[in-house]
Amino acid sequence: MNTLAQTRPTPPRGPAEPVFTDEDFACIARIAQREFGLSLPSAKKDLVQSRLMRRLRALGCADFAAYCARVDGPDGAEERAELVSALTTNVTHFFREAHHFRLLEEICLTPHLPALRAGRRLRLWSAGCSAGPEPYSMAMTVLAALPDAPRLNLRILATDIDPAILDRARSATYGSDEIRAIPEPLRRAHLEPAGPGRHRIVAGTAGRVHFAALNLMADWPLRGPFDAIFCRNVAIYFDKPTQERLWQRLARLLRPGGLLCIGHSERLHGPATGLVTSAGITAYRRDDPAHPLGERTDR
Repeated sequence: MNTLAQTRPTPPRGPAEPVFTDEDFACIARIAQREFGLSLPSAKKDLVQSRLMRRLRALGCADFAAYCARVDGPDGAEERAELVSALTTNVTHFFREAHHFRLLEEICLTPHLPALRAGRRLRLWSAGCSAGPEPYSMAMTVLAALPDAPRLNLRILATDIDPAILDRARSATYGSDEIRAIPEPLRRAHLEPAGPGRHRIVAGTAGRVHFAALNLMADWPLRGPFDAIFCRNVAIYFDKPTQERLWQRLARLLRPGGLLCIGHSERLHGPATGLVTSAGITAYRRDDPAHPLGERTDR
């Protein structure tokens, strides 16, 4: 006797997902390396496929070959930005790796308070700023150390390759869970309500941060020098030669004694090790010939 399950008609199947061939993966990996310095080993093939399926659907591409042709074509610049956004992870929060912000205060602020109060320039760069918690944490750190400095000459540059994430950063608005790591005194000084469960960085703090789109693999329209550069959890996506070029370019933009902070899983190597000395865990200072800072590092 037939059961209900046996007699029920088979529902129609949706269209099969496009096959992601080795040739398709090689094309994506080549574009990612050429345009952004991203390293995509073959072990990430399944991850790349899952990350890019949404882009295929959004563009109406029948398969990955059509997507590769589009992203690699002369009109593919906008989609290449979407590609790198899909392949990288925008995970950040306020005062992440808190020891870096203590070093920012100890190295770049406390020894120079009189000069900074008198108007000496202070230039900071958050390279790979994501949704903004890092540069806003830098701003809060400086303003907390210099609350009575009407002549404070502070500029914080915050760059990222992803235009969409920069728009979110410029909004300066975050949920209650996102601001949890901000100490309560800093919350009171630098946040205001922005609706139920939402909080906005106050204008006086947010206005210290200037956001701009920047591909770290391209030419940089900036000269420095910077007192501190935070480039954290960015180089993990790059191969070793690309990392070495990036570290060297960043170190050269630091003023003597300036601070470079990198991600907790990253290690400085290559020519940059001849320009900096260790300042702590994943933190380095630019050598100052007039005032030697200590031993060099190859870590």
